[in-house]
Amino acid sequence: MTQTKPTMVNNDFSDVVFNRHSVRSFDPEVKIPRPELQAMIAEAAKAPSACNLQSWHFVVIDTPAAKEKFKQSVMSFNYPQVDSAAAIVFIAGDTQSHFVYRDVWNQVYKAGKITKERLDQILGTFLPMYEHATPDFLKFDATIDCSVVGMQLLLVARAHGYDANAFSGIDFEHMIPTLGLDPKRYIPVMGIALGKAAGEPLHTDRYDAKTLTDFLAD
Repeated sequence: MTQTKPTMVNNDFSDVVFNRHSVRSFDPEVKIPRPELQAMIAEAAKAPSACNLQSWHFVVIDTPAAKEKFKQSVMSFNYPQVDSAAAIVFIAGDTQSHFVYRDVWNQVYKAGKITKERLDQILGTFLPMYEHATPDFLKFDATIDCSVVGMQLLLVARAHGYDANAFSGIDFEHMIPTLGLDPKRYIPVMGIALGKAAGEPLHTDRYDAKTLTDFLAD
């Protein structure tokens, strides 16, 4: 069993970003210690979120028994990466993150990072918006937050010397109960498989960004 010290080993931004590839086959002998997994999640959670709601929740799957349970709500073509990965971090969207919104911003105020006037403005503007939001708005908002933190986790994994792959291919109806979460609160967004590549990953091309870009006319 290979153990790795919980530390970032790659601070080369260009390498982390531009040499990232989606890896779906991992060395099964590589394990990531839970303290390092927790550190990676904490680093990923520095990602921005709408109104600082941080509408994400992480479930780590890193044991054979947990993987078998997880696979109950995973499509079979994803089994190889689930089985070989050192860990899977599943990211669920929290549609009730605004319930503690006041606490989050009160802590920011108490830390002296914002004025009382700014605190009142934030709580008076954004909190009512979420308290009166539709379920679809809250789900969409949480999905955006989770997508951002998911991308950050992919890059953090690279900085720690690991490979990763973000995947869907799940049973969206049953995943949240499978993870032991409240389906009235959480929505499934994505899984991220982590580990060390078992071989050279597939290198793919990207569309020319010019073909995907419009500039709004005056």
